Amino acid sequence: MGESNALASVLLSKLEEQIERAQHLITLIPPDKLEWKPQPDSFRVCDLLGHLLECLAGFCATLYAVNSDRLADFVNLRELPVNHCCGIEEAGDRLRDYEMHIKQGFALVSDVDLSRRVPTVFVPEGETLMTVLLGNLEHFINHKHQLFFYLKLLGVGVTTSDLYRIR
Repeated sequence: MGESNALASVLLSKLEEQIERAQHLITLIPPDKLEWKPQPDSFRVCDLLGHLLECLAGFCATLYAVNSDRLADFVNLRELPVNHCCGIEEAGDRLRDYEMHIKQGFALVSDVDLSRRVPTVFVPEGETLMTVLLGNLEHFINHKHQLFFYLKLLGVGVTTSDLYRIR
């Protein structure tokens, strides 16, 4: 990571933990339930997997916005589908790929960078990088929990330790 990076390192560590727990939950999905959804107007399981990909793509887009000159290969990520009906294997592979890119992006982020303003779709005048990253983390965690809840509704015996890394 960049110069002083204690906060950026802690944030990355928490994100890595959340990705690992999401990866774990994905392995528990019954393959024959990808088309299942709890209500007519909700995501199917496969759509939720595609949306988890979009959540991580948001981290990559944010990291690219602050270091585009040093993360040229991130441009290729825009070509990858997100928010689509995604299978278990594809979701696992793509989450690992996004995680690798996220680590690459965080390697360039210092704690000072976390206070830099970054324009977003929602706030064109910009928000701090820390605020954007925390918002992305919250979004990812909420959808990870949604997957956990879907698994419960499907009768998969998930527990707190499937959702959180117990220390």
